[in-house]
Amino acid sequence: MPRLTAAAVARRAGAALRRGALGGQRPLSSLQPSHAASSEEVLVEGKASARAAVLNRPGYLNALTTTMGARLNKFYESWEDNPDIDFVMMKGSGRAFCAGGDVVRLRELVTEGKMEECQDFFKTLYSFIYFLGTYLKPHVAILDGVTMGGGGGVSIPGTFRIATERTVFATPEVHIGFHPDAAASFYLSHLTGHVGEYVALTGEKLNGTDMIALGLATHYSMSEHLDLVDERLAKLVTDDPSVIDSSLAQYGDIVYPDKQSIVHRLEVIDKCFCHDTVEEIVDALESEAASLNEEWCTLALKRLKEASPLALKVSLRSIREGRYQTLDECLVREYRMSMNGISKQFSHEFCEGVRARLVDKDLAPKWDPPALEYVSKDMVDAYFAPLGESGPELKLPTETREAFV
Repeated sequence: MPRLTAAAVARRAGAALRRGALGGQRPLSSLQPSHAASSEEVLVEGKASARAAVLNRPGYLNALTTTMGARLNKFYESWEDNPDIDFVMMKGSGRAFCAGGDVVRLRELVTEGKMEECQDFFKTLYSFIYFLGTYLKPHVAILDGVTMGGGGGVSIPGTFRIATERTVFATPEVHIGFHPDAAASFYLSHLTGHVGEYVALTGEKLNGTDMIALGLATHYSMSEHLDLVDERLAKLVTDDPSVIDSSLAQYGDIVYPDKQSIVHRLEVIDKCFCHDTVEEIVDALESEAASLNEEWCTLALKRLKEASPLALKVSLRSIREGRYQTLDECLVREYRMSMNGISKQFSHEFCEGVRARLVDKDLAPKWDPPALEYVSKDMVDAYFAPLGESGPELKLPTETREAFV
C-alpha cells in the first residue's frame, strides 16, 4: 500500500474540510449511468463517493492511444481536485483490462516518420502513470482479463489491484523487439529475487493467483463476484485506504497457488536469472532444463530464443537499473529508451517484431542483430543514451508530486 507523505495527508485533510464547508458528505447513491468521453475510448461511471474510468476499446483489448492517455490525465486531475470524490477506480470493457499501448498504431507512426506523434504517445502515457503513482486518493484497478505491458503501468502504481480467474498478466515486449516499459522496470525489479528478470525476458504469462503471490495484485475475486464488489464500492463514502482494503477483502475470494504456479519455481528462477549477462542466463537455464526435465524450463528457453537479442540485453539492463531507481527516474529513463528504440538506428527491431506478432502474424521475425553474440555493448549503451537533438527528455512534476510507491 502506498505510504502517505505529510503533504499528502495535509491535502487530504484540506479536501475533507472543503467537503464539510460544502455541507458534508453526499447521500449514498446507486450506480449512475455511464457517459462517454468525447472519443468514447474512455467512459466514466459515477458512484456515491467515487468515479471509475472504463477503458473502452474492447475490439483492441483496450489498447491505449494518445487520446485515451490524455483523457485519463484530464479525468484523474479533475477527480483529485474534487472534494466530493474520495477514491477512483479503473476497469476495462470486454475480455481485457488493458493489453498495453496500441503498438500497431505506433508502428504505423514510426514507418510514416511521425516522430512528434510518437513522442506525444509516450509522454502522455508515462505522465499519466506518474500521476497515478503520486495520486492522493485511493485507487482501485479491476484487472479482469488481459493485463499486459502498459496495462500494468496504468494499474500497478495505484493503491489496489483486483485480480480474477480471467486475469492474464505479462510484459511481452521483448517479443516485439522492444523493452518492458510504462514503469515495468520499476515494479518488476522490486519483485522477490530475480523473478522480475524472468518475467521481463521470457514474457511469461501469470494468472491472477500468481499475481497475488508475487504482490502484483492486492486482492482476488472471482469474476462472477465482481458485481458484489462493485455494489459494495458504490456505497462507500470514504477516502480511508484501510476501509476500502477491508471492503475488498470482505467481498474477495481466497485462493492458493496450484502445482504449476511460479511460486514453486522461484529458487530455480533466482539461480538462473541472477547472472550478469543474457548469455549466462541462457546457459544456466539450459543446464537446469537438462537436469530438471521440466516443461516450464524448456518453454522459458524457447521464449528467450524467440525474442529479439537486442531487446533481451536492453531489457536485462533496464530491470537491473530499475532496482536502484525511483518511479520517476525509471519513467524518465524508459522514455529515453522508448524514443531511442523507435529511432532510425533501432526501429527495425520494433517494426519487425510488431509485424511478425500482430500484423502479418507469421511469428517469424528477422531480428537484426540475429543472435546475442552480435549485440555489442555499444549498441546497448546507445539505447540508453540521452536523446540530444532527437527531442527533449521527459519532464515530470517531481517537485510538486512525490511518488508513494
